[in-house]
Formats: sequence, C-alpha cells, structure tokens
Amino acid sequence: MAQCVQSVQEFIQDSFVPMVAVLCSEDAEKVTRKNNLNFSELLRPFCRLTSEGHMRDPSNQLQVVKNLRISVNNVVTRPTVPSSGVPGHAHRRLLSEVVLTCQPAEGGVANVITAGDYDLNISDRSLKASVPWYSDWRDTLTELSTSKHYTATTPWFEAYRESFLQSMPASDHEFLNHYLACLLVVSSSEAVPVEKFLKLSQEQHRIQHSGEYTNPKWFIPNTLKYYVLLHDMSQGDEQRADSVYEDMKQRYGAQGCYLLKVNSRTAAAGADEQIPDPWSQYLHKSSLQSQVQLGPRLSVPSIYFLATFLVNSLDNTHPLQLDTPSDTPGSLDALRAVAVETKPPPLATGVAAATSHGACLTLNDHDRIRLFIQEFTFRGLLPHIEKNIRQLNDQLVSRKGLSRSLFSATKKWFGGGKVPEKSIAELKNTSGLLYPPEAPELQIRKMADLCFLVQLYDLAYSCYHTAKKDFLSDQAMLYAAGALEMAAVSAFLQVGAPRPYPAHYMDTAIQTYRDVSKNMVLAERCALLSAEVLKSQAKYSDAATLLIKMTSEDSDLRSALLLEQAAHCFINMRNPMVRKFAFHMILAGHRFSKAGQKRHALRCYCQAMQVYKGKGWSLAEDHINFTIGRQSFTLRQPENAVTAFRHILTNDSQQTSTQQGAFLREYLYVYKNVTGACEVALPQLPLPCINSSATRVYFGHERRLAEGEKQAATHVSLDQEFDRDLAAMWQDLEEQVVAAAKRGVVPATFQSTQCCLNSQTDNLRFPLAVVEEPIIVEVVFRNPLKVPLVLSDLSLLWKFTLKDFNRPQEDSVGDAVPISNEKEANDVIATEVIPEFYLSPEETKLARLKLLPHQTGQLNILGLVYNLASTSSTGDTINSTAASQTEGNIHMGTSVRGRQDLEIQGPRLNQTKEEKTSVSHGPDRRLDPTITPPMPLLEVFFLQFPTALLCGEIRKAYVEFCNMSRVTLCGLRVASTHPDFFTFGSSSLATPLTPLSPTSFENCSAYKTLATPPGATPGSVAAVTLVSEGDFGSGTGLRGGGIPLGEGTLKPGESTQLPMWLRGPDQEGVHEIHFLFYYESAEKGGKISHRVLRHTVFICASRSLSVRATACRSNTLPEEEEEEEEERNGSMLVFVDVENINSSEAGVREFHIAQVSSSSKQWRLHKCINPAEDKDCKLTSRERGKLCFRATRCKPLKKRSAFPFSKSGVSSLQIITSTTPCADFFFRRCQPLDSLRPPVAMETQGRHSRSQGVGHGGGDKDIAGVVRKCNEVDLDIIILWKAFVVEDNKQVILEGQLHVALQTIDKEACSLTQKEEAQEMVLLKFKPELPPPMTRPSMEQLSHLIKTNLQYPESYSHPFNQKSLCMVPVTLTLSNCSLAQVDVIIDLRHKTTSPESLEVHGSFTWLGQTQFKMQLGAQEVMRVQLRACFLHAGVYNLGTPRVFAKLADQGAMCETSQQTATPALIIIINST
Repeated sequence: MAQCVQSVQEFIQDSFVPMVAVLCSEDAEKVTRKNNLNFSELLRPFCRLTSEGHMRDPSNQLQVVKNLRISVNNVVTRPTVPSSGVPGHAHRRLLSEVVLTCQPAEGGVANVITAGDYDLNISDRSLKASVPWYSDWRDTLTELSTSKHYTATTPWFEAYRESFLQSMPASDHEFLNHYLACLLVVSSSEAVPVEKFLKLSQEQHRIQHSGEYTNPKWFIPNTLKYYVLLHDMSQGDEQRADSVYEDMKQRYGAQGCYLLKVNSRTAAAGADEQIPDPWSQYLHKSSLQSQVQLGPRLSVPSIYFLATFLVNSLDNTHPLQLDTPSDTPGSLDALRAVAVETKPPPLATGVAAATSHGACLTLNDHDRIRLFIQEFTFRGLLPHIEKNIRQLNDQLVSRKGLSRSLFSATKKWFGGGKVPEKSIAELKNTSGLLYPPEAPELQIRKMADLCFLVQLYDLAYSCYHTAKKDFLSDQAMLYAAGALEMAAVSAFLQVGAPRPYPAHYMDTAIQTYRDVSKNMVLAERCALLSAEVLKSQAKYSDAATLLIKMTSEDSDLRSALLLEQAAHCFINMRNPMVRKFAFHMILAGHRFSKAGQKRHALRCYCQAMQVYKGKGWSLAEDHINFTIGRQSFTLRQPENAVTAFRHILTNDSQQTSTQQGAFLREYLYVYKNVTGACEVALPQLPLPCINSSATRVYFGHERRLAEGEKQAATHVSLDQEFDRDLAAMWQDLEEQVVAAAKRGVVPATFQSTQCCLNSQTDNLRFPLAVVEEPIIVEVVFRNPLKVPLVLSDLSLLWKFTLKDFNRPQEDSVGDAVPISNEKEANDVIATEVIPEFYLSPEETKLARLKLLPHQTGQLNILGLVYNLASTSSTGDTINSTAASQTEGNIHMGTSVRGRQDLEIQGPRLNQTKEEKTSVSHGPDRRLDPTITPPMPLLEVFFLQFPTALLCGEIRKAYVEFCNMSRVTLCGLRVASTHPDFFTFGSSSLATPLTPLSPTSFENCSAYKTLATPPGATPGSVAAVTLVSEGDFGSGTGLRGGGIPLGEGTLKPGESTQLPMWLRGPDQEGVHEIHFLFYYESAEKGGKISHRVLRHTVFICASRSLSVRATACRSNTLPEEEEEEEEERNGSMLVFVDVENINSSEAGVREFHIAQVSSSSKQWRLHKCINPAEDKDCKLTSRERGKLCFRATRCKPLKKRSAFPFSKSGVSSLQIITSTTPCADFFFRRCQPLDSLRPPVAMETQGRHSRSQGVGHGGGDKDIAGVVRKCNEVDLDIIILWKAFVVEDNKQVILEGQLHVALQTIDKEACSLTQKEEAQEMVLLKFKPELPPPMTRPSMEQLSHLIKTNLQYPESYSHPFNQKSLCMVPVTLTLSNCSLAQVDVIIDLRHKTTSPESLEVHGSFTWLGQTQFKMQLGAQEVMRVQLRACFLHAGVYNLGTPRVFAKLADQGAMCETSQQTATPALIIIINST
C-alpha cells in the first residue's frame, strides 16, 4: 500500500474512539453560531488530548492512556447507512465527493520510487511526470537524488478511509460506535438554566429508552450525562454565570458539570489580532456530511458531482477493450457538452473561502475549550468507563461461575475447552440471530469494547477471544466475525507483541461479513484494518491479495481505491513486481473512470504508462494512450489529449486497420476542437512521418529532354543517387578547371558547386541559389498506419529576408524585414501547391515541392503546411490503383490544417578535444539558401554523338552551347576525366585548308589529307613538320582548357555550334566519361564566381588493332662519301607488328594501314622497307602484318617545345598528322613520356649538375644518367588506319589512330597497356626502412656504350701452294653511342672455345698489335686497321675481337664487355 501520514497504531486508535453525544439548547446554539459553528464543531479541533490519562483495570493495576481522542457529535436520530450493511446512494455520494475533492497538488514535490530497473514518479506530480509526452521526468529524479528513499502517498485514499470509518453506522453486534456519554449544553442567558438542563436530560432519556429511535445507539443504559453551562463573555453577566455554576456543582457534583466561557473577543480588537482557524480542516468533511444529510436540498457541488457522474458513467467499458469504430466523434461531443453544462460556478467556491470561523474567540478561549475537554475526559469520561468495566467484570465473573459452570466443565471434559473453528461452508446462515441486551455474550463484548477504547488491549483481547468462542458455539456468525476482527486488532496493538498477529482471524471475519452476513461495509472496514497491519509487517503480497479479493462490482470507487493500493503493495515488495503494479493501476484507472473519478483515472493510466512505455507492448501502449486522450479531453485538457492520440498514430502500431481508422477519426476530431479554440499559429501535425534527414534540395531548372537528334547534357537531377566517390571526382575536376581559369592558383574562398544537397554532402555553409531559378525540395513521407492518408494543399513553409547584394552591406542591414507565407501567400517567392497527395497504407512516398524566388535575399525553408484528412473509408484498405477513383470522396472525412517542421540535425563535430568528449552537432544549412543576383545559365547539346567506337577510332561530332539566361556568358572551359577522348581542335595554329581528295570527300574523313606528288614513291623519305604541344592545348580536357568560342562570349539567348573530335578509348569495354563545363558571368563581383555544368557519357569500345613496335640498332655505318651530317650519329631499325584483333562483331571487314608517322625530338622515320612495294597493308580478322622502318637521328632543335612530325606513308594518300585532330590526340595520349619519368630522376639530374666532380658519390648518379640516355629512344609511332565496315548493306569507312611509345633499345612497346599482374602479399613492416641505395646501371645497360662493325671482303683468294700464310686486311669501326667520353680496350687475343664454333668456322689468328686502348669522344666514330692470318682455305668467323669500355671519368670502374655484332663470316679460297 501507499505510505500513510499516520502510523498503523495511530490509524487504528483514531478509527475506534469513545463517542460523545451533544444536546444543546437554542440559546447555546446562538452563542456558538456567532462563530459560524455549532457546539460539536466548536469542540472538534480540541478533541485530542495532549496529556496522559490514568485509570485502573479490574485487577486494580494503574494503566496509562496516551494520545486519546474522543468524538463529539450532535445527536442525529436518522441513520445515514441502512442497517442491511449495503451503503446507500447518499453514503456513496459522500465518499465519492471526498475522493473527488482530494486531488494531487499541481506544484508539489514529486515522490519517486525506485523499483528494480524502473524509477516511478508517483503522487503529487504524477499527473505531469508520468504522461507519455513528459520527457523530463528523469531530470526530476536527478534533483531528488540527495535522499535514499521516497515513498508514495495517496491522500485521497486516506480521506476516503477516514470518511468511511467516521460515517459507519452503529451496529447491534458491537458497541464501538455507540455513545458513552452525552453533553447537555445550556446557555447562561437562560432564565432558569437548571430547568433547561432537566428538559435536555429528559430528552436524552427519551431518545435512549423510549424505543422510538433506532439511532443513535447508546453504549450502556446508564449513559454519562455531563452538564455544560455556556457563557457568552461579550453579552452575559459573568457573576450570574458563576452563581449558576455553583448551584450546578451542588446539584450534579463538581465532576459532572462545567462552566465554559467563550466569545471573549471584542469587535474593536478583531481587526488587529490575527487568530488561527483550526476548524477549516474539519468543517470541509462535515459540510460534505451535512450535504448528504440534507436529502432533497442538494448544494451546487453535489449537483456538479451528479452531472459529472452521469457524464463519466457513459464510459463503462472493459479496461482492456479498445473502442470500436462505431464510437463516432459525436460521443465525445456529447461528453463535452455535458461537462460544460455541469461546470461548477466559481461563486460557491468564493463564498466558502470567504467564510471565517471562530471570529469571536481568542486564544484564551481556545485554551478554555481545550481545558474543558481535558476536564470532561479525565474527571468524567474515564472514571465513568473505569466504573463500568468493573461492574461488567463483576457481573461476568459471577454469571460465569453460576450459570455456565456445568456447561464449561462438560466442554473441558469432553472437548478440551476449545471450540473447533469450522469453515464458513459448514456454518449455517445465522445472520438473523439477535442476542438480548442483557445476554452474557454481549456483556463480554461490551466489556471488550470498553477496554479497547481506553487502550487496555490485553484485557480486550482476552474478552474478545472469550466472546469469539461463545459466538462460534452459538453459530452467531456476525457476532463471531466482529469478535475475530477486534481480537486480531487487539493482539496487534498489545505492547511488546506477546503473540503474533492472527491474520487468519481477519480472513475468517472478512469472509463471514461478505459471504454469510452480506455486509460489505463491515468487510471493507476489516480489510482496511488488516491491510494496514500486514503492510506494517512488510507482508505486501498478503496485503495485495486481501485488497484484490475485496474488489467487486457493487462499488466501483471502493474497487478502484483498493486496486490502487494493491498496486502500491507490488512495488513496495522486496523484489518489486513492477508489471503487476502497472496492470493493477490500469484496472484501478478503469474503475475510477466508471466511478466518475476522471482525474484519478487519468493519473492511474499515466503512472502505468511509465512501465509499459518503450517495452514493445504496443497494444497496451495504444490502449493507455487512447484512454489518456479521452480522459484528458473530457477533463478539458485538449492539448494533452492531442499529444496522447499522437503517440497512438506515430508509433509502429500493431492494431488492425479498422482500429487505426477509429483512432485517426478520434484524433482529428479532438485536434479540430483544439485548433478551433486558438488560431494563433499553425499547430504541429504528427502524420505522416517525415524523414527530415533524407530531405534533398535541388537548385536550378530540371533537366531538359532530348530534342530530336540533340542530346542534352545530363548534369545533376534528383533522380540520380548520390555517390561519394563520384562527388569527390567532380570536386577535383572543378578545382582543376578553376585553377586553370585563375592562372594555376585555386582561390582561398573556393567552394565546390553543389547543385543537389542531401545528408551526405557538406552542408555547413549557406548554399547559393540564383534569382528566377527554381529551388526543388524533395521530402520523404511515410504513412505508419494501415489506413490511407490524404494530404491536400501541400506546400512549403518559408521565411524570407530581402537583401540587395548590389548595395553596400551597411545600407541593407536596416531593411531586413522577414516575410513568411504561414498566414497568407506572398508573391516574393512563388510557392508550388500540390492539391492532393495520397498515401497508401504503410507507404513511403516522395514529394517534390518547388519554390521560385523573384528577389534576392536570405531564404529559410521552415517546413511543410498541409491539410490532413481521413478518407470516407478510413478503416478499409485502399490500394494505390484505386486512389485516383476515390479522389472525389476524399474530403468527406474530417480535415485539419497544420504544419510539420523540417528539423535536420547536422553532422557530429569531432575535431577538437571538447567536441570528441561531448556530443555536439554542427549546422545543416541545406534548407537556408542565399538568393543571389542573376547569373548566366548554360545548356549544352550534343549532335551525332556516338555510343560505340572502335579502340582508337576517330569520329567527328558537334556540340551546341546555349545561353538560356539574361546575362552574358564568358570564360567557357571544359575539364574531363578522359582528356584523350575528345578535342575541340586548335584555334591558334593557322593550318591552310587541305584540298579534299575524292576518297576523303566521299567518306567524310575526319583527317586532313594530301595527295602524294606524282612520281613520288610511297615509303620514301618522310616529310618533317615542326609543331608545338601548346598549339594543340594538350591539357585542355585535363586541366580545364578553354573552348574556342567565336567572340569569347555568349550573349543572352545566343547559341553556337562547335565541332568535337572523339577518339575511342584504347581499352575495350564500357567507359564512363565525365565532362565538366565551366563558365563565368561577364558581370564580375557577384556572390557566385562561376558555374559548372556536368555531363556523363558511356562509350562502348570494341577491339580494333594491336600494334607492337621494337627498335634495334643498325650495325651498318654509311660510307664517308655517302654520309650526311644528320646520319653521322647512326641509325636504327624500327619494326612495327600490326595484328587485327577485331572479332568482326561490329561488321568490320578489314583494316588498312593508311600511314605510319613518328614524333620525336631525336629520331625520325627515314624510309619504309616494304616488300610489297605499292600495295597497301590490309588485314582481315586475326591477320598480322609487320612493317620495317629505318630511323635516323634529327638535328638538334633550337625550339625546345617543338615536336618534329615525320610521315612515312604506305599508301598514295598522305594524312597530315601535324594538324587537328591527329596531333591533338597524340598530345592527349594518356601517359605522355614526360609523365612516365619519375620526378626523383629529374631531381637527381639537378643535384648532379650542381655537384659534378665532387666525389665518387656524384659519379654514380652520372653513370645512371649517361647509360640511360645511351639506351633511350624517345620515339613515338602513330599508326593511322582505316576500317571498312558494313552497316545496313552499305559500306562505311572508319578511321582511327594508335600510338606506340618506344623508349628503350630492344624493348618491345605495345599500343595496348598490359594488364598489371596481381601483386603478391607483402608483410607489414613496422620499422622504417633505410632509404634505398643509389641504383647502379646494370651490366646489360653498360654493354651498349660502343657499337662495333667489321669491314672486310666477303671472299678472299690466296694461293696457299705458293704462299702458306694468307694475310687479309680488316677494318674495325667503333662508334660511341653515349654523350660522354669512353675508354675502350680492344682485345684480339680472345679465341672461341666452343667446339661447335671450331668445327664450323675453323681457326685463324690476328697479326700485329693484338690489344688496343683508346678513348672515344661523345658520339665519335673511330676505325682500327687489323690483319687476319689464315693457314688453310675455308670459312672463318672474324667476329672474335672483344671490346671493353667504361666511362672516362670513372677511374675505379672496371671495363664492361660490349655486345658483339652478328657473326662475320669470310670465305678463304685456294686460288691454285
């Protein structure tokens, strides 16, 4: 049970107190009425004695009576409760009023009970702290955490219990409520007071002994009569009063009368002196009792209570039964009408509050009254009780010894003296048995009650126990139950507790009262007493069981209060049973509701919600919230009702669609009543659910669709999903193109353009929008219900502040006046309104709402505003296909208008230490765009743009640029992830128009061609053309190069077309290619510095040709007379291997190699060695061809940036490779040679140039550079081809070009990049590695420093018969391939040791100097004359000399053997 203010001992003592009746004369009543009190009310605050009383028990032992309280009441001869034991209507109304008027205090301190994992907020602030929408109740726990334990109090239950016990009728089977004495009060102003005393005494005697009145009941026939002379100090004669009192003492004795002087306060002193009012707390209860006793004359609060009772009786449903859809909103309307009509007038409350009591009494008068009560009790009442106890004891002892001795002896002989207790089922119904007043059993009970009233609990228990056995033996069950009840209470109240509390006595008594005697009043009293006793002994489980048993259908108020107390028992147990607490609170709330106690019902439901909330018991939560909503609405708390209904609708409910439809209709009805009362601002709506974080904002016009052959740029749209990697790629492209436009530096204020904002973009800054360009907001709606929802007049809610960005900031500050469309539409920003938006059951749907700003300023998108309606068939499921058919009936349901705010939480901050240790979020500005002045708006269209290309294929397309705004556009640039895919051509290179050949004209060749001059042989020495890489904008696509517009600008509404050449990617497959077009406004100084337009294409590349090239040194040296200056440094052979790897899927018949060109600063193609002479190189599927070219060194170029282009055609039609588009794609190839060289090598060269000759360390670096340059080729091969394709029975010629970069001698290069092999797993190394040592050139690289060549006759005739020794002159030519001095050693003594070589070639010897040492300068050629000596004729290999070389400045380095030429065979012929 809940904690009570009194202890259980005080509660029981105050429940059974000596009863004193009062009979007053009319004059005495007038004296007391001056204080707005009658005599009994005057005494009531002073009826508890503050001092101890003493009396002797029958054994003459002195007993102390402590804290005694007496009850003084006027004599009322009409009973308030029928003797049948069933409370009457008036009595029930009294108790209901008591509970109704005792409500939790609104501002009190909350009581908190910690039960297991729950912190339950109970009592004073429970109505606020436990409702589902109260989210700060844990803060209350923190504030109250200084104390260890809190207990919950239920003052309404205590008030009910007190009123119930005080209003209990007097019964014949017990004497506790019978009057022990009677106060006869007469005023001193009477003419003859003694005669008045005599009349009052006779009146009391007539009431008690005439038999006309059943009430009141008197304890003993000889009732104590105490005579009180009441003297009014303000009017009466005090001396006369004293004389009358002296006469009374002579007549009635000094202990039987008293002179009470009152009304000592004068009117003059009344205004100055403040006297306390101790009567107010007692008079409220007595006023309720007087209203009940008035009968037909009902007061205003009673009428209000009856009306409220009728209102609440309409809601008599089962506590776990949800309302059906038949409960139309009209029922709530009826409830509201009744509640309004029965509202109590505030006038009555004011009158009651203004009434004062005891206005004529002073503090001395208070002391006199207190002294009077003490004198009456100690000198009159207690001696009277003591005398009667002695008399009863003597009578019982004598009677028991005479009349019952034989019977008692028989019982002791045969039955052991103890009456066996029988069960209630075995006992017959003897409730009608009545004992005569003089029966010894009643005398024992009378003596027990007297002892109990004066705290003689040991003697009382003994008497009750004796009476219990006598009653049971007579089967007088009502009497026995009363004796059992009081015996148990007496045993509990005994000092020292000599015996345990006999709880089974109470259980038997309750069962007897309820089942046998059918007296629920006595059963309830017994249960209340026993529950308090059990609670004091921490037997909460037994107490809860007892209380629950006492619930029944005859009294909803009693059942509700007992169920609530049982619930408190469950949470006060050692192991709190929280769920049982919540369940019984629900049952108590339901019974409170049936009893008309709506506020208490609401409180119970709110306390139970603390347990059920958030535990997944959705059906229980729905029931509780629905009941809270209804109760709150009935109690005129519509805001709380709306909030409770909101929880039913927004949570993931498991209710059926029919039930959810009923919930929705109830909510809309209540909501409409709330909004109708106050229309200050649009209220918040709970439905549908909005995922605010998923809101996306798009700035700009929607993408235009393709117009005929024109393909519009894809740009950005809301239909595209956000890709973080793709967004980073676009940002990198934009940074590159901005850097190119700003002379290589990205401004510090650079912000990447974000056309579409979502939860993954950077929203920390205010986005920039352009005036007269739409803003589209995409909102995600979710219908959590199983019934459809209809939103009408859906639009965005915004706030706008005008700003003129053309004026200085200081001038525009004062003009900031916010404008909003909350109340009425505004033309500053055109707002799109969606007339109807249908949401199917449990559907998630997107809505795109548009705003069009007409002025510049700051825009804040606040949320959404719409009408929420339930369809005419809300309880039924409507599929989406039928939504359009039901549009006509949509508005038949209730509709309310409201708003929902778009509140987006920004990203969590995690940079500083404070941010990491706390949870803080940054701003999210996606809904707060800044509207800037007009900007140019570019649209790009692509014409004849292919979707499939062959690898390396060249195709010509067109791009149309349109300025759709009213501002001039300039600074157009483009950047791409594949700069080698396209080119706009060269604008700076003045190339004359090439005469069109018939072939190129017919096939619309993308190349510029030139017919071969007559008489020229294909494959002869190629022509050389010098061009610069900058002329072709090699970095246009990658670094954001400019697009060649005619005048550099596009005026408003103007458009232009430019050719665009495309080249198929070198790798087959589908390629995703991104373009970023950059442009600026001609009017500088705006908020937006530039704008961009995105475009993405997908190109499917098919296989074409595979080209492999190898460069080999030529061993032949030209004759001196034929040497040209450019060929003196040697030449090399270039082998080009071409394979057709096309699978003929695209209809390609064959490929023709049209031309092979080269580009290099060191080499050029000299001539083509083509065995087929004039025939073209044609390759069908899977065929392969090989071409051989001779390359010679070029003259050193004066212009370092110039690239010489040489052409060596294999057909009669020459293609100008030094112009667009051939040169463009050559310079745009994916990996230029410069980029392939690591930057470390460049740095080492620079360091070496500064530290040359310092030491050996620098020499190692120089070796690497010299050796690398010796083996470098740096020759780019361009293969131009044509493909004959059959499409739609028509032959089409496709053109293309492939690039091969030759870098190293004897190392093959391919046009297709080889797939990288999967790297093996490398172990992690946690220790830092030492820097790698400087790499030295390998032996293979050092073996290419010197190129050798032997010059000799192929055959030589010698007459061996005449001369046995044959001498042949041989010239050894040495050529230095490096750019440094080289020390060379020639060793002729080396001989071939292999037996195969000896067998085939024979043996010879060199004559003369056999070892030479010389030094060759950079690229120097030296000849050495040798002589070979032969002894026999035959075939000999002269290639035996070994050549060793090393760099001249590397003294410590050993010579390295150089590669020898191919075998040099000579035939020695015997001429004889």
